[in-house]
Amino acid sequence: MRNSLKTLCGAIALVLLLCLSAQAADPLPSWNEGAAKASIIAFVDKVTRADSPDFVPVPERIAVFDNDGTLWMEQPMYVQLVFVLDRVEALAPEHPEWNDKQPFKAALARDLKALGQFGLRGLAELMAATSTGMTTEEFEKTVEDWLKTARNPKFHRRYTELVYQPMLELLA
Repeated sequence: MRNSLKTLCGAIALVLLLCLSAQAADPLPSWNEGAAKASIIAFVDKVTRADSPDFVPVPERIAVFDNDGTLWMEQPMYVQLVFVLDRVEALAPEHPEWNDKQPFKAALARDLKALGQFGLRGLAELMAATSTGMTTEEFEKTVEDWLKTARNPKFHRRYTELVYQPMLELLA
C-alpha cells in the first residue's frame, strides 16, 4: 500500500516536473513581493553560489515538499482518493459483492460521508482490493493510464493540469 501511494505521488510529481517552464528573470513571478519571496530567493542564492560560505554541492542538495495541497489540488478530495474510487468503479463488474459490502458500497455511490465512517481502515481496504496482486510496473501503468484521462469534475481538466503556478516556480 505504501509503495502504491509512493508510485502515485511519484508519477504525479514527475508530471509536475515535466510541466515546468524555463525560469524568467524573476524566478518567482507569481509570488507577491515580500519577506517570504525574498527569503526563498536569498536562501537559494547562498546555497547555490559557489563562492558562498553556505554553498551546497549539487549531490548534497535535498529539497522536501509536503504533499498538503501546495503542489496539487486536495479539494474537494485528494487526487489519490479519486484514483482509488475510480479503481473501485472500474473493477466493480468483476466484484458484484461490492454492491452490498462496505466500504465498497459507499465508494461506488461516491458517498464520502458514509465512506468517512470507515476511516483509514476502510481506505486501506479499498486500496488493497484495487492494487493487491499487481507488480510495481503494472501499478505504474495503471496510474499513468488513469492520469492521461481522469478529469477534475469542477474544472473539467486533467489532474496533472491543476497545479499551482507558485509551486511550479518554486520547484524550478
